[in-house]
Amino acid sequence: MQDDDNHQRTIFYGESALSYIKRNTLPAYPRSYELWYTYSAGYNHGLNRAINSVIKEKGSVSTEEMQSIYGKYLAPTRLGDRINDVGSKVGEEVQSIVDTLKMSADATSDYGSSLERAGAKLGSLRDPKKLQLFVENMAQETRTAVSSNKELETQLRESKRQIEILQDSLEAIRYESLTDELTTLNNRKHFDHSLEQAIGQAKESGSSFALLLTDIDHFKKFNDTFGHQTGDQVLRLVALAVKHNVSNRDTACRYGGEEFAIILPQSQLAQAAKISEKIRVAVMSKELVKRSTGENLGRITVSIGISTFKPDDTAHSLIARADEALYAAKHGGRNMIMSEEDLKNTDDRIDSSEVA
Repeated sequence: MQDDDNHQRTIFYGESALSYIKRNTLPAYPRSYELWYTYSAGYNHGLNRAINSVIKEKGSVSTEEMQSIYGKYLAPTRLGDRINDVGSKVGEEVQSIVDTLKMSADATSDYGSSLERAGAKLGSLRDPKKLQLFVENMAQETRTAVSSNKELETQLRESKRQIEILQDSLEAIRYESLTDELTTLNNRKHFDHSLEQAIGQAKESGSSFALLLTDIDHFKKFNDTFGHQTGDQVLRLVALAVKHNVSNRDTACRYGGEEFAIILPQSQLAQAAKISEKIRVAVMSKELVKRSTGENLGRITVSIGISTFKPDDTAHSLIARADEALYAAKHGGRNMIMSEEDLKNTDDRIDSSEVA
């Protein structure tokens, strides 16, 4: 069921990618296909924005521009390079701190030695002039030590500030690696990890949780008719409706192209159904307006499938039941919610190719 739908969707993206390669007279390298496939699927908002900007300005994308965009938005080493860069800078700041502390220790040791020598010499001084000169020398050494300590303290504060900035950079990279850029929801990687974590916690505590799978009705047709930019607007609208109707403890993710997944910890079916209905109504209540023309494009709707955790569940079995309920909702007329319990009341077997 899900395999059939994935087949149709990915074939469409693949054919679209090849058409873009031909249209722009580009070499059909694997990375060319990857770039235009990603563009067709709309997963990477930054990439789509960059390509659209080039097309708007020049009418087509050259090989050099394609390689530049690929390097910026798709290159597998992009995040790794940024992490290495930050790690290198952290290492430099740590070495700076070590050097600063060594200088401080050396300065303290020198001042301590001066005090010891002064203490030994002080008892033998009888001449007032020599005593005055001795005091002046010690005062100067003390001022030098104080000045050195202040300088070292300033250096340590600056190093601390730089490390805090680098920590923020690492957190930003981590956030980016787990976030869908277009919708700002969690991405599929985060979803997979969070679902396994939820299953482990539920098995350990004997509790349950619910999983919602949400799909935008007729999204492919909408995207084909009005274009990717309007399609992106639809995705953001649905994501916003999801955000406004889940709590901080819930995990809302962009699961696929036009699919969203929501993990509701310690929630039973009735609670999950209420949240699903709030999301469905919130999406349906919004009128979509095309930004470039002000044209009213009407309303969009979503279908939602619900499953709840059972003690013998795996991630695959839990997703499969929510997925089956989702396609039952589409088969039943779309703009509706179905749960795994609803499936028990029907013997219908749904062909997902009929309800994409």
